[in-house]
Amino acid sequence: MIVFETVLGMLAVGVLVLGLARRGHLPYPVLLALAGVAIAFAPFHVEFHLEPSLVLALFVAPVLLDAAYDTSLRDLRRNWGAVLSLALVAVGLTTAAVALVVHALVPTIPWAAAIAIGAIVAPPDAVATTTVLQDVRLPHRVSVILRNEALLNDASTLLIYRLALTAVASGGGVGAEVIAPAFLLSAVGSVVAGLGFAWVVGSLTRRIADAPSSIIFQFVSTFGVWTVSERLGMSPILTIVAYGMTLARLPAAYQSARLRIPSFAVWETAVVVLNVLAFLIIGLELGAVIASAPPGELGRWTIVGAAVLATVIAVRLAWTLAAALWSRRQLKRNGRADLDGAAAPDWRSGLVIGWAGTRGIVTVATALALPGDFPERGMLLFCAFAVTLGTLVIQGPTLRPLVRMLRLRDDGPVEREVRTARVAMADAGLAAVQGDAGPGAAALRQELEFERRVASEASDGDGRPTPPEKTFRASVLAKRRLRLLELRRDGTIGDDAFHVLEEELDLADLATATRT
Repeated sequence: MIVFETVLGMLAVGVLVLGLARRGHLPYPVLLALAGVAIAFAPFHVEFHLEPSLVLALFVAPVLLDAAYDTSLRDLRRNWGAVLSLALVAVGLTTAAVALVVHALVPTIPWAAAIAIGAIVAPPDAVATTTVLQDVRLPHRVSVILRNEALLNDASTLLIYRLALTAVASGGGVGAEVIAPAFLLSAVGSVVAGLGFAWVVGSLTRRIADAPSSIIFQFVSTFGVWTVSERLGMSPILTIVAYGMTLARLPAAYQSARLRIPSFAVWETAVVVLNVLAFLIIGLELGAVIASAPPGELGRWTIVGAAVLATVIAVRLAWTLAAALWSRRQLKRNGRADLDGAAAPDWRSGLVIGWAGTRGIVTVATALALPGDFPERGMLLFCAFAVTLGTLVIQGPTLRPLVRMLRLRDDGPVEREVRTARVAMADAGLAAVQGDAGPGAAALRQELEFERRVASEASDGDGRPTPPEKTFRASVLAKRRLRLLELRRDGTIGDDAFHVLEEELDLADLATATRT
């Protein structure tokens, strides 16, 4: 019962934090991290511990799947150099630098354990960065790099993390005999397995016709893919990434709007819930660790945590600034003023990408997944949370003002593409009703012609049509809904009839709302 009550309490805290974040226009991970600190230093202690083998599957699998599903392969191909430089080089440098700092400050810690903490704190978090920048329009290329980096660097750092754990378990050595077979199996076998899982799941998805079954199946298949790949000795991280990116593009797995809309809402909620639980659970774990720490140990952990935080921020900034300036120099050498139509990288974009390095749920989850007998586990947990808290509190609130101060502007490629697609879709609709003389076809033709004209004549924005009757339709729907509520209230209709008509009004309301 205590576990159930604790989870309820954490979710209630999450609701409060989300409300405060909306009111204060703050990224909610910042407040979650502060809530975790409050729990860690609270005078009470609640026993709550998750098995390390469960933590990664529970917290990381859905977040990775959600990010992979939304990844644009086209944009990834166009910016593969910048993305890979962050996901591989920046992550590798950060991991190595943190390992060196930790080992210098704590010489007794095994190198494999120092590398593990480096891998834990290396990857920035997509959810944290997205919430920080939700009210800021960055240049499209910068946004693409940040979103895709967050996906691929999770895969690379979690692979290093798992290899480091294997090395610790095997006696502390990180040799080629450990790394090479694991890397080959992860890189090749996991990607192939992800493609196969996507094909099987996609074939089954189209057979499910109701929203609850579809959503449950999505979660079962996500955790199932993770578990099976882990049992087969492959990398569940790479498998989930390949699975999610493939599943999003399989025609057989494409859902109807009736299934897709509630599905997206549930997944968005699930990611928020997982963030809430991860941050508050690590607060509970840290509370026990801090309470049992010997005298003077907390001061040592604070020094190490501060040093790791400074290293993480400095290495990323140094790399992104150097990479941006080098890319700009190469473009000038080749006589080019832009990069495939996008603004050329410069120190401003490098600074923003470097400063958008807030850590989040992946760092917290991988720290929680450390085995109980891991060397210096208490200190490593403290360092991981210090980096997460520090980047969120320092970089999170200052990133938006930094973007505005540097005057970086969105160059609008997405809006241009939306306008082009609106014209093409309107043409397809007009072709479909061509030759039909019915009254319904005439009304639809008029609506499509209006939509095409607005999109083709727009010079900015996404060309979304705003029919003159939109406001009128919305007011009529509001009156109809009030009348429906009165009919149920006075007993003229029962709840069964009410819900049938309510669903019809909801769909009409949704269609009207999309035209704002």
